[in-house]
Amino acid sequence: MCGVAGWATTDDPDPDVVRSMLAALAHRGPDGDGLHVGAGIAMGMRRLAIVDVAGGAQPMVSEDRAVVAVLNGEIYNHGHLRAELTARGHRFASGSDGECLVHLYEEYGDALVHHLHGMFAFAIWDAVAGRLLLGRDRVGKKPLFWRRVPGGLQFASELKAFAADPAFPREVDPEAVHGFLACLYVPGAGTVWRDVRRVAPGSVLTWERGLIRDHRYHTLGVARPSPVGFDEAAAELRTRLLTAVRMRLTGERPIGLLLSGGVDSSAVLAAAVRSGHGTLPTFTIGFDDAATDERRFARAVAGRYGTDHHEWVLGTDVLPLLEDLGAQFDEPFADSSAIATFYLARMASRHVTVVLNGDGGDECFGGYDRYALMAAGARLRLPAPVGALAVRAGAAMGLSTRGARVRRAGRFLELAGRDPADRYAALMSAFEPFRLAGLYTPEFARRVGALDPMRHLRTAWTEAAGRPLIDRMLTVDQRTYLAGDLLPKMDLATMAHGVEARSPLLDQDLMAWADGLPASYKVADGVGKRLLKHAVRDWLPEGAAERPKAGFGIPMDDWLRGPLRPLAWDLLTDATARRRGVFRPDAVRRLLGELDAGQRHGRRVWAMVQLESWYRRHADRPRPPAGLGTGAYGIEEERPC
Repeated sequence: MCGVAGWATTDDPDPDVVRSMLAALAHRGPDGDGLHVGAGIAMGMRRLAIVDVAGGAQPMVSEDRAVVAVLNGEIYNHGHLRAELTARGHRFASGSDGECLVHLYEEYGDALVHHLHGMFAFAIWDAVAGRLLLGRDRVGKKPLFWRRVPGGLQFASELKAFAADPAFPREVDPEAVHGFLACLYVPGAGTVWRDVRRVAPGSVLTWERGLIRDHRYHTLGVARPSPVGFDEAAAELRTRLLTAVRMRLTGERPIGLLLSGGVDSSAVLAAAVRSGHGTLPTFTIGFDDAATDERRFARAVAGRYGTDHHEWVLGTDVLPLLEDLGAQFDEPFADSSAIATFYLARMASRHVTVVLNGDGGDECFGGYDRYALMAAGARLRLPAPVGALAVRAGAAMGLSTRGARVRRAGRFLELAGRDPADRYAALMSAFEPFRLAGLYTPEFARRVGALDPMRHLRTAWTEAAGRPLIDRMLTVDQRTYLAGDLLPKMDLATMAHGVEARSPLLDQDLMAWADGLPASYKVADGVGKRLLKHAVRDWLPEGAAERPKAGFGIPMDDWLRGPLRPLAWDLLTDATARRRGVFRPDAVRRLLGELDAGQRHGRRVWAMVQLESWYRRHADRPRPPAGLGTGAYGIEEERPC
C-alpha cells in the first residue's frame, strides 16, 4: 500500500515538484520513499511496507531498466504471476507484488490488467516509447487522479498532491459543488478542482508525447445469469468467501478487522477464523445514543470467535476529530459515517497495519432498504398529473414535525409520483434540484444553470437497462455510490493513519459470480441479502443474520441541534460564508431554523457545513511557495531510489 505521484512531459519535469507532491502523501506511506527521474519522467511513491518488507522498495524496474513502475495496493495473485513470468525467462530482484507489473507489461503491454487480481492503482513508464500507462482496479478501491499540464500530465493518489505544486490553479468547479450537495460526495469522473479528473474504475489511461487516451477494460454488472439452486448457491458462496478472505490474510504485518456487528463484517470475521488464521484483533465504534449504538452485537460476534476486541464510544465532543478529518478529505465529503470510520482507523492503527472489512456486501447482495422499497414501488403507476401532485404533497409531508409516521408516509407519496429513474435518483439525493434552486444565490444558480446533479446516476441507470430491477439498482450503486462514496471514505480514513483496508466481499471473482445470481436470491418479499444471510447464518450468533442493517450511523440531526449547533450557525452565517456567494443568507437561516424546530435537515446542513469548511481549508489557502518539499529524497538519473 502506497501513495504514488509523478509527472510525464515532452520536456523534463521538475523533480522538486514531484518531491513536494510525494511529501503531501507521506501519511499513505510512512515506511519509505522512492523517486525515479529520467528523460521525460519523474515519478515516485511513499511506501507502507506489507509484502516483502525488507526488499520491496519502489519504484520497480525491469531487467533492462526500460520499464519503471509504482503501485498503490495489493496484487493478491502475485505468487502465481511470479511463477508464470519466471518460467517465461523473467528475473525477479525482490519478493514484492509490485515487481510483477514491469514484467507483465513486457509480456502483455496494456493488457496486463487482465492478469491482475487485487486492488490497485499503478503507473508504468516505458522509457523506450516515452509512454506513461495509468491503471485502476475493477471496482475503484484504490484512487488515482490526473491532470493536464503544459506539455505533459501529472498523476497522484490524492488531490492534495496536486495542491503541493505552486503552479496548481486551485479553480473550483461549480458543477462539482452542485453534485456534492445532491450526493454528499463529488460524483462522476471530474473532481472539485476544474482541471483534475479521476482515472475511472476498471480503466487504463495512456499519455504518449502529449496525446492522452483512456480505455475501460472492465464493466461492472454485465454477468450472464447463472441458473443454480438456492442451497447450492449458499454453499458456493461460503466457499468463495473463504477463498477471498484467505487471499487477504497475507503479508508480513499484523492484521485486524473492522467489526460493526452486522452480517457483512461478521461473515468476514467468521471466514477468517475458519481459514485458520488464528485470533484477530477486532475494532468497533459505539455511540452515546442507544438507538445507534451497536457494540453489543459486535461483542457477541467477537466473543463467539475469541477475538482481541477493542471498542470506543464516539461522543459529541468531536471537534478536534473533525479538524483532522477535514484536513484528510481533499474534496467536500458529507457522509457522516466517515467520522466513525476515521476514528475506527485511528484506533486500529495502534495495533495493526492491515484491516479487513465488510464493504461491498450491500452492493453485491442487496442489503439496503431502498431495494425493497423500489421493488414495492414498481407495482405502483400514477398518471402524470397525479404523480406531480403526489411529489409536491409528499415533499411537504416529509418535512413535517408531526412525527416519523407522517414523514415516512410523505416520503412514500413523494416517491410514488415519480418514474423509476427519478425515484431512485430521489432516494439517493440529499438535496434535490428544486431544494437547491431555493438555496443558491442568483449568481451561483447561473453558474450551474440547468445541470442535473444526478446525471451520473441516470447514465448508469440507462446503461443497466434490460436487467431485473434489483440487479439494475445494484449495478448503479456499484458504479456510483460504492465507487464515489464508500470506497474513497474507507481509503482516505485508513490511509490517513497508515493502515491498509482489504474488502473480501469486493473480490473480483466473488462479485462477478454474485452478479449472475437470480435477483430473487438477493432481495425478495421485502427481505434483503437473502442468500448471504442464509449462507452464513450458522457462522453467527443466534439471530444475528436477521438483525436489521444499521452500519456506523451518526445521530447528525441531534448533534446539529445540540453540541454542533454553534459550529453550524457560526460557519454558515458569518461574513466569509456570505461573501462566498453559494447560498442565500436568508435561505440558510431558514433551513437552520427548521432544523432547530425538529425538521430532519441534518444531512443537508451537514453537507453545507462540510462544503464551507472545505472551502476555508483547501480553496482559500494560499499557494505553497516554490521549492518546498525536498524531504529526504535522493535522485539517481535513470535509476530508482
